[in-house]
Amino acid sequence: MASSLTKDSASPGTPGSEKTFFGHPRGLATLFMTEMWERFSYYGMRALLPLYLVAPGGLALSAGTATAIYSVYLSLVYLLTMPGGWFGDRVWGPRKTVAVAGAVIMLGHLTLALPSSGTFYAGLGLVAIGSGLLKANISTMVGQLYKGPDDPRRDGGFTIFYMGINLGAFFAPLIIGTIGESVNWHLGFALAAVGMGLGVIQFLLGSRHLAAHSSVVPKPLSAEEKSSTLRKAALWAGIAVVAYAIVGFSGNYTLNWVLVPLTLLGVIIPVLVLVRIKRDRDLDQAEQSKMSAYIWFFVAAAVFWMIYDQGGSTLSIFANSSADNSVFGWDFPVSWYQSVNPVLIMALAPVFAWFWLALNRRGKEPSTIVKFGSGLVLVGASFFLFLAPLSIAEGGHKAAAMWLVAIYFTQTVGELLLSPVGLSVTTKMAPAKYASQMMGVWFLAVTAGDATTGLLSIAGVDLNKTGIVALEASLAVIAGVAVWMYRNKVKSLMGDVR
Repeated sequence: MASSLTKDSASPGTPGSEKTFFGHPRGLATLFMTEMWERFSYYGMRALLPLYLVAPGGLALSAGTATAIYSVYLSLVYLLTMPGGWFGDRVWGPRKTVAVAGAVIMLGHLTLALPSSGTFYAGLGLVAIGSGLLKANISTMVGQLYKGPDDPRRDGGFTIFYMGINLGAFFAPLIIGTIGESVNWHLGFALAAVGMGLGVIQFLLGSRHLAAHSSVVPKPLSAEEKSSTLRKAALWAGIAVVAYAIVGFSGNYTLNWVLVPLTLLGVIIPVLVLVRIKRDRDLDQAEQSKMSAYIWFFVAAAVFWMIYDQGGSTLSIFANSSADNSVFGWDFPVSWYQSVNPVLIMALAPVFAWFWLALNRRGKEPSTIVKFGSGLVLVGASFFLFLAPLSIAEGGHKAAAMWLVAIYFTQTVGELLLSPVGLSVTTKMAPAKYASQMMGVWFLAVTAGDATTGLLSIAGVDLNKTGIVALEASLAVIAGVAVWMYRNKVKSLMGDVR
């Protein structure tokens, strides 16, 4: 990375240094590397998680229970981005919050590396908490490196930053997945801790290059607010401890006593947040209308992520038991499938950006609603495609690896249509009062989708059955078509947003 640092006399005032990182503030290199290592540890552990849960040498759980745990874990990561952002805004400031988050994530991976089922679940909880704290604040610090939203380098800076996400996500399954599957599960989890440790070290060493106000608490809690928050937190923690102590001592405790409440929270909290915003009387008529339109996008996104995130659970468990994981006679670890999406994102994202610009110049770029609906139809199509390898496996044969690659490819194209549009729509349609909170609301769509998958698994629904897969695929396609059919109504609700 050092060779990419150059003097930039045209950029005085770059925080901490006159050097730049590919023409951007030097602090971007620090945040790029932090995010890359955090994603390396996160996606490496995530690739191993469902496989470890079902493995005879792991926890030897059923596929349904493994999918439920995986889905609850993902929903928690995104649910905790809202309190994570709150900590950055009200308690520690973004820089300290990210440093603490990295340490918590590293501790979580080290806990996962211990050969005990009890500590394993504690480790998952720590990684989820740390990821929620980090995810909400590191992007804020990227924005703070630039001179306001009109800085011409800002969009390019975020593009470079997101490349760090995909680089970490690409290499993690290849390295951590291989070690975990081929050598030792717990060594794989320990390797994830090493990755996060490297990220924390370089963040601390490079933090002098970050914007000075990244250390500032934007809206610190007053003494009265702090006291009230601590009392409420202690009260709810006490209720939880007493409730679980009663269940435990009565001999009735099972894993579902944790999974069911967490999945219900993952569905209920997003609904409550949307209802609270929609019923806020401070919103004017135009903002109310935009929120009505946004709910369409939110529900559609929840359906999308419900199917998309099964690429790491349902598809991975299927590949582990029923796929021929080889290319030209060369066998590869199942976790390597999780590298398909990030490498496709890196390859296809520039193509999509160019394509939209080319269509825009001709006045033919599809509307936000059409892109969103198309993303839903494609994620549904990916599960219709999944029916083929399922049928092959039901016939007693191993499905070819390329079937799964084709599914991941279709889902990735759908993601590139829906995810950037969703992020853009969220910022454009946010009521002024909730401008800083709406990105957390967007992440709640992921929480709702994953929590729904968790509830289905807990209820005993086998997500690897052709009937269920066909039902999910149909739901996504119908949702996509509905978004398209009602595009004029949604467009009118969106007001001046396009």
